[in-house]
Amino acid sequence: MAGGGGGDKFSVLLPTYNERENLPLVVWLLARTFRHSGKDFEIIIIDDGSPDGTQEIAEQLEKIYGSDKILLRPRARKLGLGTAYIHGMKHATGNFIVIMDADLSHHPKFIPEFIRKQKEGNFDIVSGTRYKGNGGVYGWDLKRKLISRGANFLTQVLLRPGASDLTGSFRLYRKEVLEKLMEKCVSKGYVFQMEMIVRARQLGYTIGEVPISFVDRVYGESKLGGNEIVSFLKGLLTLFATT
Repeated sequence: MAGGGGGDKFSVLLPTYNERENLPLVVWLLARTFRHSGKDFEIIIIDDGSPDGTQEIAEQLEKIYGSDKILLRPRARKLGLGTAYIHGMKHATGNFIVIMDADLSHHPKFIPEFIRKQKEGNFDIVSGTRYKGNGGVYGWDLKRKLISRGANFLTQVLLRPGASDLTGSFRLYRKEVLEKLMEKCVSKGYVFQMEMIVRARQLGYTIGEVPISFVDRVYGESKLGGNEIVSFLKGLLTLFATT
């Protein structure tokens, strides 16, 4: 696929649920990063009916930064990550899509590296990796690290996807590639990110990787629980049987 030129625009999709403390800071960091790098951008906030007032904070941010830069596109309730991306993409005007967490686990300072990597290899997808080069995880207890490493190892053994970090959610996609992948993906929850990479390989899309530092959330509670782990294992076995 042809690489973009100076006219590229980057649409950041930020799904939120109870992120009122984190949202102003992540938006400020994103705006500063894109302005310093001279890139055109927009931030699309997909809030799933947060009871903590996240949506009200997003409305204030829209007024501060302008509705051309901050687009609040809420939904009535929690409907899952995959559908949040589909919802956000309907409103995206950029030719590249950035997906990331809104809880400050993913620092926007890595986005210029993603953009450089994409240009360098003309990649369809650039994925942040915690498990390569100087990438890493900070702030997790041993149990959480073991779960993440174990999930990644199992995935590597069963699916051989050709990427080092399957469960991460900090990525840059060509918009048309993400749209095509969303049509193919059937998983929900944490398996969704993994399936995106597996399907990308099946469809012949190219994937570049950038080492990132993942920092555990500063405010709020982690949404990873026992149910998510069971769902992940079920989803992994389903992918193994069908790909």
